[in-house]
Amino acid sequence: MSRTKKALLIIFLILVVDQVLKIWIKTNLAIGDEIVVFKDWFILHFVENNGMAFGFEFAGEYGKMALSIFRILAVIAIGWYLFKLAKNKEIPFGFIACISLIFAGAIGNIIDSLFYGIIFNNSWGQVATMFPSEGGYSSFLHGRVVDMFYFPLIEGRYPEWVPGVGGNPFIFFRPVFNIADSSITVGIFSILLFYRKYFNKAELHEEESKAVDQATQE
Repeated sequence: MSRTKKALLIIFLILVVDQVLKIWIKTNLAIGDEIVVFKDWFILHFVENNGMAFGFEFAGEYGKMALSIFRILAVIAIGWYLFKLAKNKEIPFGFIACISLIFAGAIGNIIDSLFYGIIFNNSWGQVATMFPSEGGYSSFLHGRVVDMFYFPLIEGRYPEWVPGVGGNPFIFFRPVFNIADSSITVGIFSILLFYRKYFNKAELHEEESKAVDQATQE
């Protein structure tokens, strides 16, 4: 199997698992519902967000549209970079796999933003229906991203001497996220830990290729 096909396989598998789980959550739970998977620290907790990964928000209708458009442009750029890398035999496949994870995660959340507002009705106080007769809860580019993984590993209170938050309760890890978020995070951290130098190598290879092309034309 070629490197390009392996990268496509990674992307396909991430997208299938991400979307199947999101659709299952959306069509079986209302917002705020949860399923305890293991004790009290691995919970499927259904939330939706209008913004970025791990539940961070991007305010306003136009902010949401701008974020969706930015995501589309970013995915195009990452896809172009990925398939250019796949042709460079000097780049290890592990690095290509990391970029594939980031690419797949970005597409996974884009699908929510672009289409979920059209194909689902609202999940507030009810379990959503797919392709409802009355139409979706929003319009193209205004869908909300489905999140479900919640790991409240540690609960407690900040010490009284901590400025601003002393005595307040805290939960670690508080953000709720999805498979697409996880894919992006794993890809980025793997690059930072193991493959950071290959960004420079890929750029150097591109410059050398341009120089050879120019010399050939002359």
